[in-house]
Amino acid sequence: MSGLRARHRADRTRRMQEAAAHLFREAGYDAARTEDIAAAADVSVGTLYNYFETKGDLLMAIVAMEVEEVLAGGELVLANPPADPVEALDTLIGGYYDHSLVYLSKAMWRTAMALSIEAPDTPFSQRYAALDGMLTAQVCALVLSLQRRGRLRSDVSGRVLGEVLFNNLNQMFIAFVRIEEMGMDSLRRSVRQQTALVIGLLATRP
Repeated sequence: MSGLRARHRADRTRRMQEAAAHLFREAGYDAARTEDIAAAADVSVGTLYNYFETKGDLLMAIVAMEVEEVLAGGELVLANPPADPVEALDTLIGGYYDHSLVYLSKAMWRTAMALSIEAPDTPFSQRYAALDGMLTAQVCALVLSLQRRGRLRSDVSGRVLGEVLFNNLNQMFIAFVRIEEMGMDSLRRSVRQQTALVIGLLATRP
């Protein structure tokens, strides 16, 4: 019975997250009402508040859902990365970017980023930072894997290189979110060129 309850709880949580994502996107985060989110998810307002105390909690849950799916996709890349280091990193980073607007709009990302910055000691901000840390760790894991395979020089810190690459892709994503007219193709092209420049200095020669 406990397994069935857990499945019902997970299904209810997912419905509320997806309903909130839809309404945040359509009406805007500030305008979306918790009553409407509850109705769209087919739960009572009281049930919604039992799971999520604030709209910020709902937004964080959507960000977490996004990042968890991205990380799962990244694990597939880590299991069998392309031999070329630039291609391997482009595949991983491209997966991050291509999934980034599935649940969140640019406006929703801006709200999430602002909430994480303006109140750094809150659970929201700490969770956001933890998710960034998980993405950083995955980029670092790919760099270390490429070093073990002899595709990147081993005389540099794989961890530091991974952090540099993540910091760049993250900063470029912030620019993408901030500039409404910036397209995904432009983002991916720019980051691939930047990654290729860094990796070109560190790749081993066949």
